[in-house]
Amino acid sequence: MKICNTTKITDQKHLNLVSVRYQDKNQSYKTWIYASRGNKIRPDAVVVVPYHKTLGKLVVIKEFRIPLQGIQFGFPAGLVDPGETVESAGKRELYEETGLSLTRVLKLSPPIFSSSGMTDESICLMYVECEGVPCSDFNESSEEIETVLLSPKEARQLLSSPDLLFDVKSWIVLEQFADFGTVL
Repeated sequence: MKICNTTKITDQKHLNLVSVRYQDKNQSYKTWIYASRGNKIRPDAVVVVPYHKTLGKLVVIKEFRIPLQGIQFGFPAGLVDPGETVESAGKRELYEETGLSLTRVLKLSPPIFSSSGMTDESICLMYVECEGVPCSDFNESSEEIETVLLSPKEARQLLSSPDLLFDVKSWIVLEQFADFGTVL
């Protein structure tokens, strides 16, 4: 495989389309279009997997997602701002989306890619403990988010609902939590 050239198709602030002309292993020329954050320094975003230690429950969010035109179950997440650490972005996003306070970082993944056929976006998974009372007072006007606290049994019930939509990372973590009562 050989990359011949890359062309930015759109000019938006957070996400753009990029066209890549490349030559495959049979020497045929082809084109691939993908969404790009344009960030050469990884990661682009953080996904927070919060466990409310006092309540003994996993924290998930129900969020309206425009590309899905509906509600999806996932975890608090957001872009890492320039000059911001992944940990501080995770703490900020957890508070903005749930009203909960981060008390301890349990584990931080390296930058990972969730859909590399569609985008070059990378994220870090940040497993944390948190405290407080959930509220949505801090959501941005473009966000419609509800916080949900789940026991392993409640996670299993949620996963058994065929009409619900899940983020792939959240499905995997919820499955593990439902089976083993832990995310780590």
